[in-house]
Amino acid sequence: MTKQRQIRHNTVDGLVRDTAARVPDRTAVRHRDRSWTYAALDAAVSAAAALLRGPWGLAPGDRVATFAHNSDAYLIACLACARAGLVHVPVNQNLTGEDLGHILENSGSALVLADPELAGKVPAGYPVRPLQEVTAAPPATYGPSTDPTALVQLLYTSGTTALPRGAMMTHEALCHEYESAVEALDLAEEDRPVHSLPLYHSAQMHVFLLPYLAVGAENTILDAPVAEQVFDLVEKGGADSLFAPPTVWIGLSNHPEFAVRDLGALRKAYYGASIMPVPVLERLRDRLPDLAFYNCFGQSEIGPLATVLGPDEHEGRMESCGRPVRHVEAKVVDEDGTEVPDGTPGEVVYRSRQLCLGYWNDPEATTAAFRDGWFRSGDLAVRDAEGYYTVVDRVKDVINSGGVLVASRQVEDVLYTHEGVAEAAVIGLPDDRWIEAVTAVVVPRGTVTEEEVLAHARDRLAHFKAPKRVLFVDSLPRNASGKILKRELRTRFTG
Repeated sequence: MTKQRQIRHNTVDGLVRDTAARVPDRTAVRHRDRSWTYAALDAAVSAAAALLRGPWGLAPGDRVATFAHNSDAYLIACLACARAGLVHVPVNQNLTGEDLGHILENSGSALVLADPELAGKVPAGYPVRPLQEVTAAPPATYGPSTDPTALVQLLYTSGTTALPRGAMMTHEALCHEYESAVEALDLAEEDRPVHSLPLYHSAQMHVFLLPYLAVGAENTILDAPVAEQVFDLVEKGGADSLFAPPTVWIGLSNHPEFAVRDLGALRKAYYGASIMPVPVLERLRDRLPDLAFYNCFGQSEIGPLATVLGPDEHEGRMESCGRPVRHVEAKVVDEDGTEVPDGTPGEVVYRSRQLCLGYWNDPEATTAAFRDGWFRSGDLAVRDAEGYYTVVDRVKDVINSGGVLVASRQVEDVLYTHEGVAEAAVIGLPDDRWIEAVTAVVVPRGTVTEEEVLAHARDRLAHFKAPKRVLFVDSLPRNASGKILKRELRTRFTG
């Protein structure tokens, strides 16, 4: 409990300072050919914080967007913003055009820290600095943030509307989530985790990297989840813990080297961000019988960890996402908010110290999401008599493609700009690689080909939002009020 109290009542940057005081010479982070001890990492965070608030002229509460790929500099920038009293805004590096512009405008970002190859995508009018400058800041002392209730990050998350919303996270909320993660996922200082998913994603940053820094583990950051690099790290003793969405686990398990590499040193395997197909999980368990698997479930608004299915809980319930973590209270309710009996599908709602304060500059969405003291998740689930939850559908029409949420409405709006599309509905269909593939169901106008529709969408959307395929139909199913029945389309085309 001592370790948990230190995390719970800390600040995001303060937890690194505490670990540096305890194990200053231990390696904290490796990325490519660079390595930082905990003492060096803490000093770099202070120097970058002083740079942000001094020469760069930022004021407390200013929003700072990071538009970049994985690196040690990304981590330092995130922690430096926290220490300097700024609000960090992680941005998906694949975004372009309207999506990128909306996040920068909605957040009111005063500065964008970007990789040089991405800087040209930033709309005019926003000051841009190379992210790598934060690691070259001159030495300086800077006190840690002292107000755990202060806003520290805006996590932008897509809903059913076309544009993403910024979940307002405080130090206090995230530190409670870190404590939940440490306990539920058995994170320990002797672990050697590898972090290969994008650091803009709340799961990689807030369920794994920062909680692991809080306990004092040695962390390795990879540019991307490249199978050969992961295998090399495991074989050479540099990694024994890995988080990845099912799409990555599928890629690893299908890799020709998976069956022949010596992966016995891998002790902990974490999956989440989308549903893991049971056959894939069974194949992984057969290949690596001593590997402990953890299913992580939640959403950005709650830090994002809400439930965990531990390694000793998988037998007989591999479709379950587990039970609520330490600081999360959950229940399943009907449309009126009344709790339903176990075994009855309903919407999962949460009450937690991990929750965001609401959505930045969107009081209507905040009011809709928070009702009677509970947060409406938008996930349809069933709870059993032992308190295990199984997600069976989503209340909102959001597609989870490879662990990234895609709002169907935005894709539909783009499709409707093609003269050959009379009507369109975008759904997620099961896919061996993406788990859910973005699929366009189109009623054509005149003669139009699948490739023409796909090319039109790819020119106007980030690659992960563009449909993977187009299905042509004579008409779209609707209910009496005219609403398109997407559930019926999913059923029709899943078989």
